[in-house]
Amino acid sequence: MPRQPRQFEIDGIYHVIKRGVEQRNIFLKPQDYHRFILGLEFCNTHTATNLWPLVGSDPTQLGGRLAEERAKKRTPLVELLAFTLMPNHIHLILQETLQGGISKFMQKLGGYSTYFNKQYKRVGTLFQSHFKDVRIHDDIQLHNVFVYVHTNPVELWESGWKKFSVCNTDNAIQKLEQYWASSYSDYIGKENFPFVTTKDFFLKFFGDEQKCRQAVEDWIRLKGGQANFDAKMFE
Repeated sequence: MPRQPRQFEIDGIYHVIKRGVEQRNIFLKPQDYHRFILGLEFCNTHTATNLWPLVGSDPTQLGGRLAEERAKKRTPLVELLAFTLMPNHIHLILQETLQGGISKFMQKLGGYSTYFNKQYKRVGTLFQSHFKDVRIHDDIQLHNVFVYVHTNPVELWESGWKKFSVCNTDNAIQKLEQYWASSYSDYIGKENFPFVTTKDFFLKFFGDEQKCRQAVEDWIRLKGGQANFDAKMFE
């Protein structure tokens, strides 16, 4: 029996996770992360998207090409509220604003597989067949999913972070601010990918950029056993 299309509630907010098949790495070089982030920005539209002219642009001309693309009128499929790219998976916080928007957006993002296979001369599936989604129901979940998505890179330096065991909190905070493949920098006032995410929602929710930073840093500084949420809620 064919799989039924997923139903997402209009204005509903969802934590979406997409993993590499067999948990393989889906980003091998910095340019791979950049290519996927281009997709986050320019695939968020109903119209067909061809990123190859941007990917293959002379770096000296890329700024002009991006400006041309951004000047085009587009109707977004979703509100992209936050993202983090990890070596073998991605985290997105999406709001369904048009019926079928999240499903269509995720389908279009799957085009990254074509780029990856061509880049690394491989064939076959890159992503697991289905993405996972978790509906966010209340303010507590909303707070926690923002923190969880943006602190995910801590795992790269502190393997015990999901068990609330961060050995060097200052180092983790510093490295997290330097981790550019996410929307965290933009939320704390360090312009990184300003055209990718819609920040107004979470800035209003937390109050301002400093409170976004504080929410993330407070979590990192918590000692084992003192955390007030379970990471498994969002996996």
